[in-house]
Amino acid sequence: MKTRDLLVGAFLVVLVGGLLALWLAPEGLRPMPRVVVPTLDQSQVDLASLEGRPVLITFWATTCISCVQEIPHLRELHDRYHERGLKVIGVAMAYDPPEQVAEMARRRDINYTVGLDATGEVATAFGDVRLTPTSFLIAPNGRIVYQKVGEMDWQQVERHLSRWL
Repeated sequence: MKTRDLLVGAFLVVLVGGLLALWLAPEGLRPMPRVVVPTLDQSQVDLASLEGRPVLITFWATTCISCVQEIPHLRELHDRYHERGLKVIGVAMAYDPPEQVAEMARRRDINYTVGLDATGEVATAFGDVRLTPTSFLIAPNGRIVYQKVGEMDWQQVERHLSRWL
């Protein structure tokens, strides 16, 4: 009976400690990776330079139906919040041919930054992203507050953005 009581007590201490740590932690638990994203327009975005503003990064592929379906949502977010500081970056996966990405960006009239992760370095920096779409919402303090594989919860993204902007 004493061993069981000790185990239950230890479990409760760990549980309460973990909840307390989450409650006291700064918004977001994981920092945004410090990586430079090459872009379709042959420039670069150094993610470190974006600290102080919210960033939405989504890894996508031209052959991914869900990725193509989220483009209008991303365009709308960019239109609504770009002037107030939001940076939207769609990072094309390493296996996606750059000319195919450029054609998709043109056809879909993508108005946000399109990254080309030709080496896979950006996907690796974000935890070895392999599935698309995989999205990360980063708070102005540079910490990831929302990560999603598959369709994003657009209402949750909007709630965060409305608080920050």
